Amino acid sequence: MGQAEQAPAARARTRGKRPGSNPTPKAGRNLPAAVVVGLAMLLAVLGGLLFLPLAFVAIVTAFAVFGVWEVYRALEANGTRMPIVPVMTGTVAMPFVAYFGGIESLLFGMLLSSVAVLLWRSIDTAAGSANSIFAGVFALGWVPFFISFASLPLHAAGGATPLGLWPGGTIPEGAWQIAVMLLLVVSNDTFGYLVGASLGKHPMAPKISPKKSWEGFAGSLAGAVLIGVLASLFILDKPWWVGVVLAIGTVAAATAGDLAESMVKRELGVKDMSSILPGHGGVMDRLDSIVFASPLVYVLYGLVTGSW
Repeated sequence: MGQAEQAPAARARTRGKRPGSNPTPKAGRNLPAAVVVGLAMLLAVLGGLLFLPLAFVAIVTAFAVFGVWEVYRALEANGTRMPIVPVMTGTVAMPFVAYFGGIESLLFGMLLSSVAVLLWRSIDTAAGSANSIFAGVFALGWVPFFISFASLPLHAAGGATPLGLWPGGTIPEGAWQIAVMLLLVVSNDTFGYLVGASLGKHPMAPKISPKKSWEGFAGSLAGAVLIGVLASLFILDKPWWVGVVLAIGTVAAATAGDLAESMVKRELGVKDMSSILPGHGGVMDRLDSIVFASPLVYVLYGLVTGSW
């Protein structure tokens, strides 16, 4: 084929394409992959939550295990080796302890896990022991302890059924409370992404997370309040203002969690904790909002509804 014939063919192949175009938009995600993976995770979590409660706790535990493993690998790459055996043992135990035993058992589980980290590290070499212990307790508090608050409403609702569906086939209020919290977190991420990617011009914390903007935060807040009001009226059967309180609290906690993880990643010199979730990065890149939102929504819901 001569050059005269090659030129039109080349133009046809490149017509409509811009140099460097790819499926990753302004906000830095592969949007189609992110949507598919996000919906799959949401359906799996809600399916377990509403129909097989112990399966939901198992999913929460699996996310916590992957999250802690990512933190472990990131710290190890930077010269800090946390005691993975006691940390992983506590990570597996805490969501189930919260589900079956309640908040007192969860607090005891966190305490026992921290002591186990200290004792485990005390029989190892002295070099780097302080950093190792701090890293272990930090990982326990950041991931499994916080995310275990997503199991607590199921225990408070009188659930804690070992196997099978909810007793009597009736989904308790605690399960709906967790479902609304997850919907609010998804709303925070979705509306914040859509508004921030299109209108974001003023960074919230440019030294920590340059892509997070005040415009995106406003989008998160507006979208979450809308979903919160609807969820409060039609899912929780509570006054509309309960949804507003939960939405504002969720957005504040989710944003703080996102910025906290960004700060940790910047300190460790990594962009994503891993690449296990297409379009999302690592598990911790998805859990960063949930781990902060879970305890805050648990406390807020108890206060505004008087269920404590």
